[in-house]
Amino acid sequence: MSRGGGKIFTPTNQMRHTNIAVVRMKKGGKRFEIACYKNKVLNWRQKAETDIDEVVQTHSIFTNVSKGQVAKADELQKAFNMDDPEKILLIILEKGELQVSEKERASTSEASLKEIATIAAEKCINPETKTPYTVTMIEAAMKDLHFSINPKRNSKQQALDLIKSLKEHMPIERAQMMVRVFLPGKNCKQIKEKIVQHLTIQSEEHKPELCIVALIDPGSFRFIEETVNAQTKGKGNIQVMNLKGVSKIKYDRDTALS
Repeated sequence: MSRGGGKIFTPTNQMRHTNIAVVRMKKGGKRFEIACYKNKVLNWRQKAETDIDEVVQTHSIFTNVSKGQVAKADELQKAFNMDDPEKILLIILEKGELQVSEKERASTSEASLKEIATIAAEKCINPETKTPYTVTMIEAAMKDLHFSINPKRNSKQQALDLIKSLKEHMPIERAQMMVRVFLPGKNCKQIKEKIVQHLTIQSEEHKPELCIVALIDPGSFRFIEETVNAQTKGKGNIQVMNLKGVSKIKYDRDTALS
């Protein structure tokens, strides 16, 4: 059947399209396959896609997609020890082997490496020169490290892994954010004490609320924001001013807080 419909699925015809991807699993001495949309399988495994109908071309399970050979119910029961085809489909989708050509695999890997390098370059600077690294420089360092793709982690997560590894081989650190923190109320000094260890204070004044301009590590932003909101009951706030000394780096709140 087709997505959401009851028509007979004909994978032999579908195989003429370039958008098909086959996920294969061997279980109980048998081969089982499902037909999916290319580029959607990894999205599903990385939790970027949650609609199963956007991932699979059909909910049928095959012994051979290209020949249109549908797996028999007793074969599935024997191999997976269950009679719920939807659960079996999800098992194959999650743990099966994605069938791609060497050329396609290399192209996908190259694109992923480029994306990871770009994220790392946007997040970091050379602490000795206070200048950002170029994507090309990060890519060269990745080759020296023999950095490999982990398909179960998204690009942002892998970029953070990469940065940790790079620190052992080159001068690199997360670009600091310059922020302005407003702490109203009589207990502003006590609130300051709760977050001061995360601040490199640049200036401080009362007008009449306490206003602190400071440098922070992007990873501390969420903690400071939540602490200020909780302690001031939403009356205080933290504002991002810029990334210190790295004006060429684009600030992305989502990646900065990762």
